[in-house]
Amino acid sequence: MQDSRTLSTSRVLPYSPEAIFSAFASAPVLASWWGPDGFTNTFDVFDFVVGGNWIFTMHGLDGTNYANTSYFEALEPGKLVVIRHDCPPYFTLTVRLSKVDGGTNLTWEQTFDDAATAQAVKARVGTANEENLNRLTLALGQGTQ
Repeated sequence: MQDSRTLSTSRVLPYSPEAIFSAFASAPVLASWWGPDGFTNTFDVFDFVVGGNWIFTMHGLDGTNYANTSYFEALEPGKLVVIRHDCPPYFTLTVRLSKVDGGTNLTWEQTFDDAATAQAVKARVGTANEENLNRLTLALGQGTQ
């Protein structure tokens, strides 16, 4: 944890910042990798513009459905994606992309509205975020962007 409310990870991916950004910008591609291992997604609304809504259901391995409502706070092609998760647990996800030798450094920061929530979900979310990045890497490698 970066502070009492923020879970942070970073990874160098062997893809361009533009390719990674495009994996967020396309609903079918995003649906293929978003979430922890084994989860699938059904998007009801995907309006990839600043202020645009993202309403979807994550389907767990055990058949549990998780309704999600978010909106895009900031979008800079090839550089930045900021998503506000507008239902419990409340948080803001900031993804920064910067070109480095061999690809892109991706920084993933998930800042919860309060420290108690961050601490309560830390173990589960930290692992899930790593799985999310693994799935993103796999989707990019399969040329789905």
